[in-house]
Amino acid sequence: METYRSAKENGFVAGIMFHPKTYVNKAIFVKIVDHSETENSTYSEPMSKRKMADCTPEEQIVKIKEREIRKKHIETNKQFEEVVQMIRETTYIDMEKALSTDEMVAFSLTLFENNVDYVGRQKHFSKLLGNTSKMTDLETAEHFKKHFKKGILYRLIRYILTKQVHFGESNHVNNLTNMSFYRAMQGYYKTKIANIEKEYAAERNKREVRLKARITVLEKQVQELND
Repeated sequence: METYRSAKENGFVAGIMFHPKTYVNKAIFVKIVDHSETENSTYSEPMSKRKMADCTPEEQIVKIKEREIRKKHIETNKQFEEVVQMIRETTYIDMEKALSTDEMVAFSLTLFENNVDYVGRQKHFSKLLGNTSKMTDLETAEHFKKHFKKGILYRLIRYILTKQVHFGESNHVNNLTNMSFYRAMQGYYKTKIANIEKEYAAERNKREVRLKARITVLEKQVQELND
């Protein structure tokens, strides 16, 4: 946080990180790299690619601070990984206690971040996080928790249920995922499902009648050739 608060004093300016696929964006700090002029050329190798000995004292200070920021970032990643590994080795997963609010919040955000695409976010979850463009990730999580209701988790789960069924060769109810989804939906849309199945059954019966007639003709032709 100390590094973050002193970003502007260390040469960083306000910017926006924008994901081109999901359109998710957040406020960040960026550093503009100037290409200083030399006597023989208007371009010199970027400071980030130059060795420390080839930099001016001012540039060396910048590089030292940037390296420290990077080291802290790597250390923080390792620290978090170690925390996760520690938890995985405990009996946490086997606990039979009801989920806490924090756990439901974490699971909801995990589902949203990792499974809801741009179209789904716009159609079903446009107001899920609220206006978080000026919030940090921590502030966003706190804001989400403050306004969290179990209905949010239910909506996310139902969205995932409709998105993660299998089509193609693994279609209809010939696998566990599709079978469980089909049975669950019967409790809400039994009549509509039956109507769709009725239409397909009618088309299938018409086709089978045509096929049977065609096969009968061919069988007669085979019999005549054998005679």
